[in-house]
Amino acid sequence: MTDGRKSRLDGTAVGLLLLCCTLWGLNQVAAKVALAEIPPLTQAALRSLGAAALVLAWARLRGIALFGRDGTLAGGLLAGALFAAEFACIFIGLQYTGAGRMVVFIYLSPFVVALGMPFIARSEKLTPLQLAGLVAAFAGVAWAFAEGFTRPALRERQWLGDALGVAAAVLWGATTLVIRASRLATAVAEKTLLYQLAVSGVLLALAAPLAGEAWPQSIGALSLGSLAFQTVVVTFASYLLWFWLVRHYPATRLASFTLLTPVSGLLAGAVLLGEPVTLRLLVALLAVAVGIAIVNRR
Repeated sequence: MTDGRKSRLDGTAVGLLLLCCTLWGLNQVAAKVALAEIPPLTQAALRSLGAAALVLAWARLRGIALFGRDGTLAGGLLAGALFAAEFACIFIGLQYTGAGRMVVFIYLSPFVVALGMPFIARSEKLTPLQLAGLVAAFAGVAWAFAEGFTRPALRERQWLGDALGVAAAVLWGATTLVIRASRLATAVAEKTLLYQLAVSGVLLALAAPLAGEAWPQSIGALSLGSLAFQTVVVTFASYLLWFWLVRHYPATRLASFTLLTPVSGLLAGAVLLGEPVTLRLLVALLAVAVGIAIVNRR
């Protein structure tokens, strides 16, 4: 293929995706630890701005041009705004609903990508069997968090938090579609990532005081370490890998793999926070594995 794109996931892509999903699952634990001292929007802004600085340094070290006129400005600004709005929905929504319910709704994102990609690239249209595989994978994730649907409402306005979770999923999926449909599809991964980090960092930093967040008076070593992990390993390194993957592999099949993230988050919680590993989690792991295998079949 002349543009370097591949029609299916190879071993390299699968390995990098598993690494990304593991890191994103660990990120949930790191964010939870840091929230004890760093407010959510402030934390999100700091990690985005810090990672943006790392991308700039990385690009300069590698001699990668990031500021040439290549027609990516409109798509980059839109992707960055969507990225910021997604995190705003997540953090605001968590005030009204539980974290487990929020994760379920966020991972509706692969459906948004699957439904939208045929309008961008006809070659990425899923067959009925592949759609069934995507549904099976999502059902496994929902099963792992099903307790959130069987308990009484956590708060009076839980519906608002749930709705914001759905909105975050739509925004995440829309971000992937914008990258593929705009000139960002041919831009280097560093430039795509810089757009999202810089724009979201500025917008989230402006939103934090508007939301009533105060700058933390003191930050302990554990919170600083958690923030550093989020900034350097997750937001910089793993996101750079993700946008490189989006540029070179089918977006729909990549999106299906992200369903592993909440499962890896549960595993990380069990190991690092002592949270129980239940039969629901094992069923989820099996359903996700089967669903992903079906979606990525020849």
